Amino acid sequence: MGFLSSLASGSITMRSSFAVMLVLLAFCSTFTSTEAYHPTGNITIKWDVMSWTPDGYVAVVTMFNFQQYRHIQAPGWTLGWTWAKKEVIWIMVGAQTTYQGDCSRFKGNIPHSCRKDPTVVDLLPGTPYNLQIANCCKGGVLNPWEASSFQVSVGDAGTTNKTVRLPKNFTLRAPGHGYTCGPAKIVRPSKFVTADKRRVTQALMTWNITCTYSHILAQKRKLSHVQDWTRAF
Repeated sequence: MGFLSSLASGSITMRSSFAVMLVLLAFCSTFTSTEAYHPTGNITIKWDVMSWTPDGYVAVVTMFNFQQYRHIQAPGWTLGWTWAKKEVIWIMVGAQTTYQGDCSRFKGNIPHSCRKDPTVVDLLPGTPYNLQIANCCKGGVLNPWEASSFQVSVGDAGTTNKTVRLPKNFTLRAPGHGYTCGPAKIVRPSKFVTADKRRVTQALMTWNITCTYSHILAQKRKLSHVQDWTRAF
């Protein structure tokens, strides 16, 4: 019994020492970077309202990676926000929300998502064509100077430029955990040139969100994850 007790005690001590070592390594690494935010660009999210519907609008959301050296690897990006009112997502093309939420107040047609704070992920390569739009379905991978897009039909929202309320609290999560997004800002409506270059159309309303990567924030979040993991020992 004494031998087994000593062996168990030694095992616990070794695991505790290992956990402490991981915390110290992560803690020390938070001070290795002297750079607060990545100096070579950002990720800009453009929200283009393309048409009005009886209870809202249809928009194309495009994420541009303007970072020169940083790309988003698999398992890819995750985009979130908080609706300003009681908006729902009726239909999504080129992406999907991770949770539908409580849609019990609806009869007949059920929205794609009823959550106040939806979380959106990209679709995987090989998605059926009727669920795709241009620049979608890359599994969330986003290389420098590339774009990723999806289409969303929003209900229980405004139906004019004056009644639409911009979503809040945007979050962009990707491998590295270092992105911080600013508030949505209304900008000039985007313009689009047809394939034959003989006609120009424009969005009914456009707003942008800028997300910036921080090495220091990434290290802090990494340390937090390590600390959570060590608590399991």
